[in-house]
Amino acid sequence: MPTPQQPIESVSPITLARGRAITKLAVHALGCVAGLLIGTTASAQDYKSRVVAGWTVAASEDGQGCFLTKVYEHVGGTTLLLGLDLDGTNHVSVLNANWSIKPKEQLSLDFSLSKGGYAKHFAVGMKSDGKQGFVTSFEAKFPAYFASSTFLNISRGDVPVERLSLDGSGAAVAELRKCVDAQREKPAGKAAIKAPSDDIPKDPFARHPAPDAKN
Repeated sequence: MPTPQQPIESVSPITLARGRAITKLAVHALGCVAGLLIGTTASAQDYKSRVVAGWTVAASEDGQGCFLTKVYEHVGGTTLLLGLDLDGTNHVSVLNANWSIKPKEQLSLDFSLSKGGYAKHFAVGMKSDGKQGFVTSFEAKFPAYFASSTFLNISRGDVPVERLSLDGSGAAVAELRKCVDAQREKPAGKAAIKAPSDDIPKDPFARHPAPDAKN
């Protein structure tokens, strides 16, 4: 396992607020993973999902950000997801069909990138589509570190958890940022006002309502 050249300061909003922030993050990440596994409906956000350098980039269903993901041909089929929201916050999820992590379980993990790492970083358990794993958040610069790294190694103390190649992550993160910019620049849409149904009577409370909604 490569040794990080220097530690990266961990400034995680999860670490600072482990209550509601954890639940909100897990639910949001769960939605991203589920959207990917069942087929992302990115057309609703005017951004079509695409594959860039082996990574799938798509808009979140809630229109509040985008995510990139890759499924590795490892035992258990590890899924790695990096999400980036409009406000600049990020979240990373890693799932595997063989893991026994329970939803909302609190974890302390070590994350190593090519040029640094995050020791004893907080994460929370989650489950999606038959896979168990965890979600966590990092400082705002993390996507840049992710883009410039060739690997992401994860361990639980002396126990290795996963060793993931980040080949192509630079191009994928660049596209991820384009996706987020497209979401940010999209004007807030107004709820569509539906025309009244023709079967609504003029006076629904009349003894014999007349089916005339036009007058």
